[in-house]
Amino acid sequence: MENIKGVIFDLDGTLFDSLWVWEEVDRRFLGKRGFEVPPDYSLAISAMSYRETAEYTIRRFGLNEQPEQLMREWLDLAREMYAREVKFKDGAIEFLHALKKRGLKLGIATSSTADLYMPLLKNTDTYPLFSTIMDTSGMRGKDYPDVYLAAAGAMGLQPSECAVFEDVETGLKSAKQGGFVTVAIVDKHFSPQMKEIAHFTAATYSQLLEIVEAR
Repeated sequence: MENIKGVIFDLDGTLFDSLWVWEEVDRRFLGKRGFEVPPDYSLAISAMSYRETAEYTIRRFGLNEQPEQLMREWLDLAREMYAREVKFKDGAIEFLHALKKRGLKLGIATSSTADLYMPLLKNTDTYPLFSTIMDTSGMRGKDYPDVYLAAAGAMGLQPSECAVFEDVETGLKSAKQGGFVTVAIVDKHFSPQMKEIAHFTAATYSQLLEIVEAR
């Protein structure tokens, strides 16, 4: 990745150890309405924007509710867990500092919402490390490369000059189609197909940090 000038990170499942939060939100939300969480539900919504997820959930479960109601309830359920229990993955913060020290621009491309991720970024003093933070509010979900392209553009870089770190297959596919170098982070949604799609695969940030510091 000699020509890389910027790195764009997904948050949930990539930088943040937070997938368990959304699993608990799904369990509580659907359980309140008399449903169990289907085995394929988490993967089905993994690349969708917040609104797309709400609209999909209403269709799938035949709910007589508006997307705004779902989004508000999910946010209320998730906010306290994010504030008190969500942390960065082991070695992730050190890795970010190592990249920044080497002069790379850092960006975020996420399907999450600012009132969830901003407190964690600011409480850990990682917010100043990022040149840009883009979420999918007002744009298509991660089955399209829009959010990655927006982040690269905000950093003044071409897609070929950026690496995208993702933990879901859909995001990797669209980032690759958008012309980015792709790095698959091993997490809950990791599959053999992701290893075939991504240019690189990373098991832990500690291993990546060793590689960066050895150069």
